[in-house]
Amino acid sequence: MVSQKHVFWEALVIAVFVFGVGLLFGLWVENMRTDDIIEMYSQSDLSLLDLKLQTDILDLEISCKNLIKSNIEFADQIYFESVYLRKYEDSNTLSSSIILQHKKYDLLRTMLWINSIKIKEKCDADYVNVVYFYQYDDPSLEQKARQSVFSKVLEEVKNRQGDKIILIPIAADLEIKSLELLKSQYNITKFPSILLDEKIKITEIEDIADVEKYFN
Repeated sequence: MVSQKHVFWEALVIAVFVFGVGLLFGLWVENMRTDDIIEMYSQSDLSLLDLKLQTDILDLEISCKNLIKSNIEFADQIYFESVYLRKYEDSNTLSSSIILQHKKYDLLRTMLWINSIKIKEKCDADYVNVVYFYQYDDPSLEQKARQSVFSKVLEEVKNRQGDKIILIPIAADLEIKSLELLKSQYNITKFPSILLDEKIKITEIEDIADVEKYFN
């Protein structure tokens, strides 16, 4: 009996130790990911300033080739950051501070969209503005499923089309006044939805063909 109790306590101590190590490792990984997110959000302040300066530069006599190239590179940077952020946020509870910081990114994306429109008009650029509006704050399970389909399809479209498109995902429900004006202008009322070149609105898709047919 004593031997059995001894084995029991040994097993309990080992189990508690393994659980504790696992918990500490999980916290360490989570902290590392959080640090990455905080750094990216901090970078958004600089990106906002950079984009504001790019907007001012549009009024100068800058080569259209350089303007288009810079805009595509900046848009790709913002898009790939959004993919990383989405994967992180999908697996974590959203705090009020994260939501507030996310607004900065959506303000940045809104400014990018406006810049992309202006550059197309100024330089007759042939890329297509693809703006994806989605619900960010507490979407239903059905909404999450639909948005997952939209995101995966658009990711594949971007992989195939490359620099031919400017893909800008924007959370449409965070009450950003400038974005609200644009949503009203283009009658964006349903999420998820996609706006192509400020002309074609897509609210239902099943596969990549439902989007790519507009590029042929």
